[in-house]
Parts: sequence; C-alpha cells; structure tokens
Amino acid sequence: MTRRGRGAAPRGTRGATELTADYIVVGAGSAGAALAARLSEDPSVSVLLLEAGAPDTALELHVPAAFSKLFRGPYDWSYDTVPQEKLEGRTIFWPRGKTLGGSSSLNAMMWVRGFAADYDEWADAAGPAWSWDSLVPYFRRVERTQDPADATQGSDGPQSVEHQRDPRPHTAAFLAAAREVGHPVTAPNLAEGQGFSQTMVSQQRGARASTADAYLRPARKRRNLRVVTGALVRRVTFAGSGAATEPAEAPAATGVYVEIDGVTRHARARREVILSGGAINTPQLLMLSGIGPAEHLAEHGIPLLVDAPDVGANLQDHLVAGLAPEADGGTLFGAESPAQLVRYLTKRTGMLTSNVGEGCGFVRTDVADRAGMTDGLPDIEIIFAPVPYVGEGLIPTPGEGITLGAILLRPRSRGTIRLASADPTAKAVIDPGYLTDPEGIDEATMLAGLAACERLIDTDALRAVTTGRWIQPDGGEAMTPGERAELSLRRYSHTLYHPVGTARMGTDASSVVDPELRVRGVRGLRVADASVMPTVIRGHTNAPAIVIGEVAADLIRGR
Repeated sequence: MTRRGRGAAPRGTRGATELTADYIVVGAGSAGAALAARLSEDPSVSVLLLEAGAPDTALELHVPAAFSKLFRGPYDWSYDTVPQEKLEGRTIFWPRGKTLGGSSSLNAMMWVRGFAADYDEWADAAGPAWSWDSLVPYFRRVERTQDPADATQGSDGPQSVEHQRDPRPHTAAFLAAAREVGHPVTAPNLAEGQGFSQTMVSQQRGARASTADAYLRPARKRRNLRVVTGALVRRVTFAGSGAATEPAEAPAATGVYVEIDGVTRHARARREVILSGGAINTPQLLMLSGIGPAEHLAEHGIPLLVDAPDVGANLQDHLVAGLAPEADGGTLFGAESPAQLVRYLTKRTGMLTSNVGEGCGFVRTDVADRAGMTDGLPDIEIIFAPVPYVGEGLIPTPGEGITLGAILLRPRSRGTIRLASADPTAKAVIDPGYLTDPEGIDEATMLAGLAACERLIDTDALRAVTTGRWIQPDGGEAMTPGERAELSLRRYSHTLYHPVGTARMGTDASSVVDPELRVRGVRGLRVADASVMPTVIRGHTNAPAIVIGEVAADLIRGR
C-alpha cells in the first residue's frame, strides 16, 4: 500500500458507478449472512453485502459428504500456516469458505454449541450481555431444531438443525463403546452440557443448510438488500485522521474500497461498516486499513490510524489428532459410487447425507486436575467418523476404516495473524503456535485425549467392527498405544477449522472491539464474526458465530 492520503482513491478506481448503502457488511459467512439478513428486515434502511467469493452454485457445496472435495478449490481461501515447530515443522492446511455462506458452506455441519461456562467466560471479558443466560434467546432465535431436547433449543428459527438421516452403523458402535468405558451417552446440546452423542447437523432434509440457505435466500427478496459476489474489499475508508483523544474526534468509517471485476470502486456507508470476514480476513483487513500494531504496519508502509497491538493476536484454534483403525466394512468408503449419488439425488438418503463427523463426546483428562483446572469441565472432545479421515481431507479415502480423534478444547497456546505485505490479495501469515504453551499442558492434554481414544478402540463394541490393523498411523499394530499417540500428534494432527480471537472483544482498553463490537479508536466500524470471541468454546464455532451476527444486528438497531 502506498502512502497516499486516506481520502484518496487507489489507482484504478472508477467513481462513476459508486455503491452506497446505510450499512456495508464485508463477508457473507456464518455471521455476515445472518447480520445482513436481519438488518434488511427494516425496510427503511439499505444493506450492501460484499462477498469475495462466488455464488454457492456447485453441487458439492450442498451434498454433505462432499465437503472435502471443496478443499483447495475455487470456494476455499486455501490457507496454510507457517511451519509448526511442535508438529515436525509441518505447515497445516486451513480451509475457509470463500462463497455465500462462508465456512458454513464448507464445514462438516456439526452443530455443537459448547458449554454454558464458555459463554460466561465471554461475559467475564466483555460484560453480561455475552453470558450464557443472555445468549440463550439468540440460540433459540437462530435454531429450528428437530425434536428439541430442552428449553434452550429453538424450534422455529431460520437455521435448520436436524438429526442425521442415514448414519453409518459404526456410529452406534462408537456410542456403545462410550457406554462400555463408562461415559454418559446423552442428547446433544443440552444446557448443562453433554456426554457422548450422535451429532446433530446443520442440514435440511439431508442437504447442507448453510447461512446462505437459512438467511440470505429468503432475505434477497427484499429490495433493500444488495448482495455482490466476487467483491474483494481492499481496505476501509475513513474521514478524519490522527490519534483521537475523545470518541467524537475519532476517524469515522465512510465505506470501503472494493475490487469488482478487476475495477476498484468506493462503496460508501451512510451509517456503519461491519467486518464479518472471520478470524483471518478480518484482522488482515483491519491492518490494511491502518488499525493494528504500529511497528508491524510500519514494516509494510501502511499509514497508522490506530495503534492496536491486539489486532491479529490472541489466535486460538482447536487442534485434532486422529487414530484410524481399519474396519471390516460398512463405512463411508463407497460414498462416491454412482448408486449412492442416485440414492442421494432421488431420496436424500444414503452415505452422501453423512457429515462425516457423525459422533462426538466430551471427556476430562487427569491433566486438567494436575494443571489446577477446578471447573470440572472437559478438556478434550472426541470426534468419531465412520471413515479414515487422513491427509487433512486432501487425499482419497484409502479404504474401509474409522477415525477417533482427540480435540484440544481449551488451548493455552496462542498464535497470530500478520500481514505478508500491503497487497490485499496476498494471503495473511498464519501462526497458530500449536502446543507452544510454556507449561506443556496442551501437549499433555492431547496425549491424554489420544489415550482416551485408544480405550474406546479397545472396547468389545469397536473391536467387533475393526480388524486389528491400522490405517493411521501406518503400521500402528506394531506400536504401543503411547507410540501411536505420539506419532499421531506430531505427524498427523491438523486443525478442526475453528480459528477465533484475533479481534477480541472486551471491556479493557486493549481489546480490539468493545462489548458492542465497535472497533476502538474509530467510529462507524464494527466487527461481527468469530474473531471477536475472547476464548474458543468447548464446542464448534459455527453456531456461536451465527449468534454473534444476530447479536450484532440487535446492537446496531439499538435493541
């Protein structure tokens, strides 16, 4: 980025065809789609939703079991981390949705809301409006749950949450194994927390139900909502400059420079700009706009608007390491057959309705007690897939097998998002810092979680459907359980696709956004996506990201 004045347009801007709306929302993902749809419910305002990706037209975006086919393709931002020292120096593939619906169009559709304590921790950081009790009405507003298990689950919201239509028999064996070793088997998403469950999914009648389906398709009938795809936002524009001493003196967001069909245009916001690009793209865009760590921005020649060291800091993610024993049939290995495709297209049943992560459960390891965690809550989630999920989902299924993975629920390690350059098209530098906490708690917890997976694999229930041979780690039958765990953690672990925290909300002055999601140091700019989460939940981040979009809409509307 050159050092032109903040009021000047980049080269190539054509001012004759400007875009103008009351509200500009950047990013049509889990939060952004919900936010834009809710804002447009008021016919007196106009909303412009800008999405860098293409429309969600590909069949693979809607067939549940096909999600990994989208990896590294045109609907994926296709990120990679920097080499991770604790993971044999490997770079880790981070897919993120680049289309309408964002990562809700690319994920495994697991609807796992987490524990009440997770949200109460948000309230400790950002005020009582973010507590579990305060957010329950929003979960209920979001959800259209099939057979709600308790009063906190919604039944008439836009987001369909259903039981799996055609789970593999091995998923029942997994739950039987959990009972065998003494874990409770419960309904999913209970208010007081859950044990082991068959996963509920964001699907409708066997097809993926992204936020593009749930929110945008109904909302696009409104004349006051304009959705523009293929729109890469380059930076936010502001009126005024310099460090502000009073909020009224702070620079005010006036819009964004956005590249559409190779032409950069100035989209103007009469009221507010809201960034909903997610935990990678949002901090990148803030920094490109002059809001971030002063020294880092100076390295890239970006004029400083607000010195905000926490932009791009506090990165947290769920690391997962999987064990994949060979199975004797009945898995998802044949999901891509013509017969299964016909069954899916004609009846919406069969293997292609699977979300792959068909089961999950929560356990507390002895590491939590040794580390002084007195909350009594789980530190590991165990995920089950009736297929060998190997190679980060980037290679064909190697054969009949199952996967049990240990997920680090509350990582102590922290990472960063940083700019590679001032070029908005350059991918950000992602360093999750996996397993880098000085005490080694993350590493010990993961190894304990893999030991819990081993105990499940060694039950009568799962021995009855496996062969004794291993797909991952290869040759695992010749290893001890400890050796399998160590190798799986170092060589095969990967992201569970839940990055958060890089524009954290809080009541403290160093937080990036305040409890009303307003970016500190400027006016007319908010963030509404997973980047504002102060801490990652003990669950999956799609559901709370949608809730953040709903809350943001109410905050903006003054409700």
